[in-house]
Amino acid sequence: MRELRADCGSCVGLCCVAPAFAASADFAVDKPAGTPCANLLADHRCGIHDSLRDKGFRGCAVFDCFGAGQRVTRETFDGRDWRTEPAVARPMFAAFPVVRDLHELLWYLAEALDRAPAALRADLRAAYAETDRLAGQDPDALAAVDVHAHRGRVNALLTRASEAVRGRRGPHHRGADLAGRDLAGADLRRANLRGAVLIGADLTRADLRLADVTGADLRGATVCGADLSTALFLTQFQANATRGDTATLLPAAVDRPAHWAARAGSRLG
Repeated sequence: MRELRADCGSCVGLCCVAPAFAASADFAVDKPAGTPCANLLADHRCGIHDSLRDKGFRGCAVFDCFGAGQRVTRETFDGRDWRTEPAVARPMFAAFPVVRDLHELLWYLAEALDRAPAALRADLRAAYAETDRLAGQDPDALAAVDVHAHRGRVNALLTRASEAVRGRRGPHHRGADLAGRDLAGADLRRANLRGAVLIGADLTRADLRLADVTGADLRGATVCGADLSTALFLTQFQANATRGDTATLLPAAVDRPAHWAARAGSRLG
């Protein structure tokens, strides 16, 4: 999993240049794709990193590239820099989102390999190897990858792994619109929450053990005191988008976000 964590010091600020973003609750300004953010410094560090949320760039504080930035920089482009070699800028910016999507799949597959029954591991290992191979290709080959089709194949396997780990006894909320719902204290053990919209939901003290949260939109959800310790396929960027406290339980692979309340019951910012 270490290779699937962002190492910004080994990247050339790709997440601050390659994607486009629009002025919204998550971004203070519009930025076209391929244009450096105005807050990006010459050494590829963010000039407002310590105050992103306060300055209206919550989306940047939440974002996670799953280690794609350093892989594209180090491996795909052999450590070259788009600032000093403008010729590599366009292919580098095109490669980044492809590798990022593939690395997200690698994150899920790595967890599935660790938790799924032995009967599925050969298929999971093969899917991991193929996804890693695709992510390690040269820029031209990356441009030709059909990420959508590959994701569909991998998701079918991940769904099998999820069902094997969870069983079929939990609530079914796949793709459900649960935005703003009061789910405080809810028993969501073994729930299927794949793709569910939980924006602004109150999940205070909810029990989410063995719940599958693949792709669930948790922006602004309150998870104070919630038990996500064994939730399936929870990512760092999902956790970063929530509001929690020291009583929130997370899987070992997910770090406690720095903006969470310092102690249980504290006022959240």
